[in-house]
Amino acid sequence: MKATVVVPTYNRPDALKAALDGYLEQDTRQFEIIVADDGSTDDTRSLVEEYATRASVGIRHVWQEDQGFRAGAIRNRAVAQTRAEYLIFSDGDCVPPPFFVSRHLALAERGHFLAGNRMLLSEAFTREVLDRRIPIHRWGAAQWLAAWAQREVNRALPLVHLPDGAFRRLHPARWTGVKTCNFSCWRSDLERVNGFDERYSGWGLEDSDLVIRLLHAGVRHKSARFAAPVFHLWHRENDRTRLEENQRRLAEILGSQRIAAAAGLDRYS
Repeated sequence: MKATVVVPTYNRPDALKAALDGYLEQDTRQFEIIVADDGSTDDTRSLVEEYATRASVGIRHVWQEDQGFRAGAIRNRAVAQTRAEYLIFSDGDCVPPPFFVSRHLALAERGHFLAGNRMLLSEAFTREVLDRRIPIHRWGAAQWLAAWAQREVNRALPLVHLPDGAFRRLHPARWTGVKTCNFSCWRSDLERVNGFDERYSGWGLEDSDLVIRLLHAGVRHKSARFAAPVFHLWHRENDRTRLEENQRRLAEILGSQRIAAAAGLDRYS
């Protein structure tokens, strides 16, 4: 099975470099990458084109005009550009370890979406990683434990690897805490719910909305914790002026059984 990894980004080429470096050293080649660009300047396009010339997997760039934070819309645009059976979502400031893609594929199960977790880097450590091009995607447990001891990362427990098992299905209806910086699902399930709802603009809750609608459609939560973490680079808090409006939308979907996004993936059919 071949997957597409969708990596949203916006005007942060230094972080995107670190993320793409991680994807270039994955232990499988059964995937392609689409960089989902939410309106960056040409620096990002040039970076993606440069990586595409030397990568052993396909890398493409999908861009939309900068009209503010529109993460749902750019993810939908990216998904519309691939026919991959399985979709993995992360972010342009999240660095994957070498086993990230293969473990998502190994855990993939019909009727389920996968939700993994992340390790947060401190502001100072993030600056050091980016300035010195430190290949943290190659780090082993000892290096991460040392970083945790120095408070350069918030935790190291996600590095523990547990195999597939019944414990991964213990909370089939959980939506809280699920983030699309570490998420995967079957394309057929995403199409059934019409992708991300593009009415969410500004930071926040478009990923929760998607997960709730997947649950309404009968797709269950399966945990990818203790299998496929990502290393999340520090960034300033995003503008949250639209959060109250997004919270109202989320309350509406929670109080309904609606499945399909009102403004979603079918806009690009």
